[in-house]
Amino acid sequence: MIQVDRREVRAPLARVFDCAADVERWPEWLEHYRWVRFLERRADGGVVEMAAWRRFGPVRWPTWWVSEMRIDPDAPVVRYRHVRGITRGMDVEWSFVPGAGDGVAVTITHRWGGPPWPLVGRAAAGLVIGPVFIHAIARRTLAGIGRVAERGGAP
Repeated sequence: MIQVDRREVRAPLARVFDCAADVERWPEWLEHYRWVRFLERRADGGVVEMAAWRRFGPVRWPTWWVSEMRIDPDAPVVRYRHVRGITRGMDVEWSFVPGAGDGVAVTITHRWGGPPWPLVGRAAAGLVIGPVFIHAIARRTLAGIGRVAERGGAP
């Protein structure tokens, strides 16, 4: 499964990158994030536990995962490798490319072979988990981070 979400953000690249990398502030900025906390900190990221809601109308479905996070401001890129949760083994990359004017093209790419379920794991990832859960949460996250960066950073 490969899921790609893109958005043009009208803000300086450094600001957009900083907002995307400041994951502990996401629950302040993004109503669908329940919590984000570092289990281990490193200079280039660390191990981060994240939890979000996936809305289905009035119903909120809880999601949760733990990732190895690597921040590379020189690239610039933020990478995650999911190490716990149903999406264990998923690779996620946030990339940032200067666009027209003061804009930045932000792309989130999720790559995953699916859960280790015999016969149905890959299909479950490609038909349900990717498009219904991952895309919905990533789209909202990208839109929210874009709004924060366009407003000038942290509120």
